[in-house]
Amino acid sequence: MNFTSFLDNNSILFSNKKAIIDPKTGDFITYSLLLKKVNSLAYELKKIGIEKGDRILVITGNRPETIISYFAIWRIGAICIPVNPNYKKEELSKIIENSEPKLAITYDDFNISLKSISVKNISINDVYIPPEDVLIDDICQIQYTSGTTGKPKGVMISHGNWMASVEAERWALDLNENDIYLGFYPHFHSGVTWGITSLRYGATFIVMERYNLMDYLKYTKDYKATILSGMPPVFYDLLNINAEDYFDSVRCIITGGAPLSEEIWRKFSEKYPKIRVVNAYGLTETLVLGSGTVVPYNYQYLSKGYKSVGIPVAYTRIKIVDPENSDKELSKGEIGEIAISGPGIAKGYWKNKEETEKTFRNGWLLTGDLGYLDEDGVLYITSRKKDVIIMSGWKIYPSEVEEVLMKHPKIAEVAVFAMYDEKRGEIPVAAIVLKPNTNANSEEIIEFCKDKIASYKIPKNVIFLEELPKMNNWKILRRVLREKYGGFPS
Repeated sequence: MNFTSFLDNNSILFSNKKAIIDPKTGDFITYSLLLKKVNSLAYELKKIGIEKGDRILVITGNRPETIISYFAIWRIGAICIPVNPNYKKEELSKIIENSEPKLAITYDDFNISLKSISVKNISINDVYIPPEDVLIDDICQIQYTSGTTGKPKGVMISHGNWMASVEAERWALDLNENDIYLGFYPHFHSGVTWGITSLRYGATFIVMERYNLMDYLKYTKDYKATILSGMPPVFYDLLNINAEDYFDSVRCIITGGAPLSEEIWRKFSEKYPKIRVVNAYGLTETLVLGSGTVVPYNYQYLSKGYKSVGIPVAYTRIKIVDPENSDKELSKGEIGEIAISGPGIAKGYWKNKEETEKTFRNGWLLTGDLGYLDEDGVLYITSRKKDVIIMSGWKIYPSEVEEVLMKHPKIAEVAVFAMYDEKRGEIPVAAIVLKPNTNANSEEIIEFCKDKIASYKIPKNVIFLEELPKMNNWKILRRVLREKYGGFPS
């Protein structure tokens, strides 16, 4: 039951239709050519000895070749490991150490101490590689997400998880083969599901390398996009310009990955009344909407006044549990930890039994997010149990940044927390206590981080304090810092 089997059917049903478009060059790949490219790369992988169950890093960024690489790896029963090309050596080494990959697929020159091949120019061979026979629960992907300890956790995603995700997202969008999806979500991130969903159902996927407002508007108009990827900063940008003339073809925009404020959502809907907002809630561990909740295209009233994240999709179940006792289910209206069950739930964390047992309990995923269900079973997110910071959809774990900052020779103590930002939702801020008889400024601290962690993780502001707030004189209270300096709307 190989997920890539749909490519064979689509190559017949939509043979000469454009499947993927690169708007920077205008190049496109039809559905029949897509299958040929996938088969050709699958053939090359098998020729160099890649076998079922082998792990392969994919370090190729946002481009059609990344999607082709995923499909080729899955087709032969191997396991892909998407990696952010901007990761530094130390970040990448943690993933390599945990996953023990056999190969890396790259695009441009990428310095890596691992056997690698480039997919910059995939040669087309007249070969057919049948989908490897796999079970629905067989792993096809390990998606790394930093843990609260700063150590990466490899989420084990199966072929069955992918089947659940694309069907749920199709329903949420009311998607069909006539749709044209403009997507900028990173391909090394679980948000790529929306693009793969569009391919599963015969639509066209326009691949943006990264979000840029002017390109976003141009591509929307030039290619007559019907569905747009979005997140809070995009909504913010669109509220501050008059873009109606670009959006004649658009029927909906997706948001997720970070909370969309009630005010921004309401203002957007008033400014662009013809565009419906599909507000989705899911995690890497649910493969986004594989098992999640959504305010779907056809049921916009479920936003409940631009406040909710909708209802469970398909076969998903949601319950609210006591944050201190996950066996205790709470009543409607009570705030607690959100727990999710369904076919999109991952199998656990790769080679990490301890974290798996903490998070995956008796068929339920403990999300670490706090919220409540109303009397209609509609879900609302109130806050996060964990200290994770979400900036424009990117998850930033304080302990990982703190680990880097503590290597600075002048820093005695540090705590990283979230500060409110109207455009990006949240930004990381470092509260620092310097060592005696030392001086430093914000620029020095920020510069220190630049070659050590990905740019989005670097603190955007630095606060110098005499001491950090602590519980019992040892546990740092990030919550107090957030309340005092975060500037979040009440």
